[in-house]
Amino acid sequence: MSGMTMTQSTVAADLDAYEEAMWFTSSYLITTASCAPLVGRLSTIFTPGIMILFSSFFFAIGAIVASQAHSFAIFILGRCLIGVGGAGIMTLSLILVLQLTTKRRRGLFIGLVNAGFTIGLSTGAVVFGALLPAMGWRALFWIQSPIGILAGIGVYLSIPAFASTSPTKDKSTLQKLAGIDYAGAILLTATLVSFLYGLSGTIQFLPIALSLPLLILFVVNEYFLASDPLIPLKVLSNRGVLLSCLAQLGLMASRWTVLFYAPIFVLAVRGLSPAVAGSVLIPTNLGFGSGGLLVGWLHVRRAGSFWLPCLVSIFLFGVALFGLSFTSNASTPAWTYVVTVFLNGFCTGAALNYTLAHLLHLSAPETHFIATSLLATFRGFAGSFGTAIGGGIFMRTLRDSLTKGFEALDGSDELSPGRATLISRLIGSPALVFNGDLNAAEKVVAIQGYEVALRVMYQAAVCLVVIVVFVQAGTGWSAPATEEEEEEIREEFAEHDGRMEA
Repeated sequence: MSGMTMTQSTVAADLDAYEEAMWFTSSYLITTASCAPLVGRLSTIFTPGIMILFSSFFFAIGAIVASQAHSFAIFILGRCLIGVGGAGIMTLSLILVLQLTTKRRRGLFIGLVNAGFTIGLSTGAVVFGALLPAMGWRALFWIQSPIGILAGIGVYLSIPAFASTSPTKDKSTLQKLAGIDYAGAILLTATLVSFLYGLSGTIQFLPIALSLPLLILFVVNEYFLASDPLIPLKVLSNRGVLLSCLAQLGLMASRWTVLFYAPIFVLAVRGLSPAVAGSVLIPTNLGFGSGGLLVGWLHVRRAGSFWLPCLVSIFLFGVALFGLSFTSNASTPAWTYVVTVFLNGFCTGAALNYTLAHLLHLSAPETHFIATSLLATFRGFAGSFGTAIGGGIFMRTLRDSLTKGFEALDGSDELSPGRATLISRLIGSPALVFNGDLNAAEKVVAIQGYEVALRVMYQAAVCLVVIVVFVQAGTGWSAPATEEEEEEIREEFAEHDGRMEA
């Protein structure tokens, strides 16, 4: 993911796709979000080990396709295949933690998984930024293929035998395949793709509107038609689970504005090299890993409600994000910016550990795999929301600011064709601010444009975090009643109302 940020300018120039550059990221995130619930459901039919092998295969094939692309369409196809693999890897890593750890150690290992993700984000940006001039972007993509295959095989071979037993082990492969809710899978995937496609790039209302009837058809299928629903009714009707997913969506959408635009800030405002720009993710992701690990080690050592810690950590995340809106400029000392992004990451890591632990408390044990995959889906949504809606705010503000700046510089009310072309290139390639042969006055306009766009985008994200706090509060703190408890309630009710008139 972060590597794509570092190679975006080069890929856009090679494929002549400056205007479509944001699809390099959005295509991956849309695919990841759309496939995550399907992966979660399939992991209850097939073993997680088998699913890991398939996920690594898709990841490897996608990396090869992207590396050999000579057109925008083929490159996006490769990114989508990588997204299918990414959906499996992210979802199954959490499922394996639930399957292989005790409740006492679950928080620690969830923190370790999140730390692994964040190390990948940090090192990806640094490695891609450093190796891009020497290897080129194509080699950086295809080299991921053998790494993905070897990692998948390694995980498969390391899973203990007791965790390799499928809940449907007594069925043949054909029986397992026949039991899949294909209609639900198609409808849910179509719903997610349509909705997220409409949000990516320029907002398109037709795909967004189309996602509503598709969602209705999916719910009807799950409630009335499917014998083995893709998402069990216990999950669909659980207020705590659904609100947790919505809160996760808003939280991580705000977080993605930092992950995606912090390197762009360093490139366009500070004027540093791609390798250094990628390294800005190290402090924020170090904070992310530290927050998740400390919370898992010191606090999430039991099953139960974590309602208040969820709210506190999300609120502090918003405070750090608000501070970031005032430090993302050329005049702020570098150490202040580094501390701010570290604190933002720390609060995010803590919040993700708390919210997952609280989600497991709010859901029935037999639905934990599905609930976890739903949470992963909404995290995938968040990437698309953060880069689509946040990116839309950023791009519109940047274009308006650059337009006003160059009009003032030229003393004209209209842009010349050359200026319009320059603005499009500056939007699609942040590196051109310092490496695009701009004169001193033009460079000032470009830097100020990026500063304004970053401030407006981060403050819009803070407004979203305020809403997230209230949504998370609505999840409540009560665990669902077990089947035995529900039966006891019905029996007690029958004793007091023998004719069941109530």
